[in-house]
Amino acid sequence: MADPNSRPSNAVPPSLKRVAFHAVAAGLTPLIPVPFLDDYALRQVREQAVRDQLKEKGLKAPDTAVAVLAGSHEARSLGGRLVSYLKAVALFPVRKVFRKVFFVLWVKDCVDLTSATLHHGYLLHHALERGDLDDASLQGDAPRKVQDAIIAACKEVDPRPINQALRRIFRSSRLLMAEATRALFDPKRGPRVPDREGDSAEVQSLTDRLLKELWEERGYFTALEGHYVRHLQGDPQKTGEKTGGKTGT
Repeated sequence: MADPNSRPSNAVPPSLKRVAFHAVAAGLTPLIPVPFLDDYALRQVREQAVRDQLKEKGLKAPDTAVAVLAGSHEARSLGGRLVSYLKAVALFPVRKVFRKVFFVLWVKDCVDLTSATLHHGYLLHHALERGDLDDASLQGDAPRKVQDAIIAACKEVDPRPINQALRRIFRSSRLLMAEATRALFDPKRGPRVPDREGDSAEVQSLTDRLLKELWEERGYFTALEGHYVRHLQGDPQKTGEKTGGKTGT
């Protein structure tokens, strides 16, 4: 008799649902209608994503290790922040009504951030499954080594199939995205990290759409794992065909 608690072999692991949820939340941060608070919210979401994955494994990292693994030290360039600010100021009057012109201009930012956070979260999940991080190593330089290997692995893949799926999801979910952004920004209290189990039904809905698309790309993520392992082991030489350029659109 089958175990009623067993998970079908083709079912998405709950841990990856968590990765996808935080990826969607990160991708929505450009829609926060206050300049510079979007960067702050993005940092908060990414750091919470790291803490949640570590907590799942019974690990608690110092804040410095969390910041390294979340890429908090790799702030957006001055030029990138300036462009974001100018776009925010120019479009602030229309953000409240989420007009079409605003949506079109921001969808690339949403796709880029969701994709980057998804790739990073997936590889951090893989690193924890492999045992590359534990309580002792989190106190040392292991977080930096893991983060460097993740970044290097992402530069070696061609994310266009993933980004195209994200673009389809976001373009067909304009109103849902507008509602989901409310989970990230309270006008009275400012940015916040959405609760996967609580008040973020819209974010969860977008997450479900993302998982449905991406679970068909398991081979892509298996290849991504291989790139990560080689870089972590200090062997950047390719063992097969390189699968493309850096993460982006």
